[in-house]
Amino acid sequence: MSTSRRSEDQQHKEQVPELSKTLKEGERILAPTRRPDGTLRKAIRIRAGYTPQEEVAIYQPKAALLKKEMASHSGPPGYDPALDNSKPKTKSVKRNERKKEKRLQAALEKEKNLELNVTEDSTKLEAVKNDLGSESVQSLTSQINELAVSGSSSVASPVTDSTEGLDSSGCSQDIDKKIRALKKKIRQTESLQQKAAEQDMKPEQLEKLAKLEDWRNELRLLEERVKRQQHDQSLRTTKLN
Repeated sequence: MSTSRRSEDQQHKEQVPELSKTLKEGERILAPTRRPDGTLRKAIRIRAGYTPQEEVAIYQPKAALLKKEMASHSGPPGYDPALDNSKPKTKSVKRNERKKEKRLQAALEKEKNLELNVTEDSTKLEAVKNDLGSESVQSLTSQINELAVSGSSSVASPVTDSTEGLDSSGCSQDIDKKIRALKKKIRQTESLQQKAAEQDMKPEQLEKLAKLEDWRNELRLLEERVKRQQHDQSLRTTKLN
């Protein structure tokens, strides 16, 4: 086993000069490296301009770099221990140091304000969603109660007067208008839901999306109410005849 491993290692090492003969401009050879189990990895040809992933510098925002620079100083910004015992600083040097310190503080304050604004916006958006949910539940409950009252009154006392017939006709027209308006809202909101992702929507678009299910329920209840009224009307017509 050890003999075969030594021969394999020797082969990998002999590959390096052979690969070096065919190198192009800017290319280099990564020599064989040893694995944890003791075996050698093959030599690798690295093309010109290639940077290994582990060597790519991690991006850091300017404010973070400034914060790191401030933390590395043992004294106030601009303080240099080597020059501590040297000649006094000129006015221009002191002025430049004050400007640099102000820029560092302004960058840190800007970063803090940005984080606060993002947090406040997310909190407001969550509150809007919660408010919309409670309002939708209350609206749906009141509509169901109205339908229940209207249904019981129609069963208890049949309409016999011509004036009541006119009122029911006007009510039917109002319901038809509501149904058309609800269908339009539902159609527009469904189209919006298909075109845009929820995280890309504006607050008013999210408000429409939150009301979509309530609009569907309201539409279903209104359509059932229209069917009930049509049924009652047909019964009254039959009795009159």
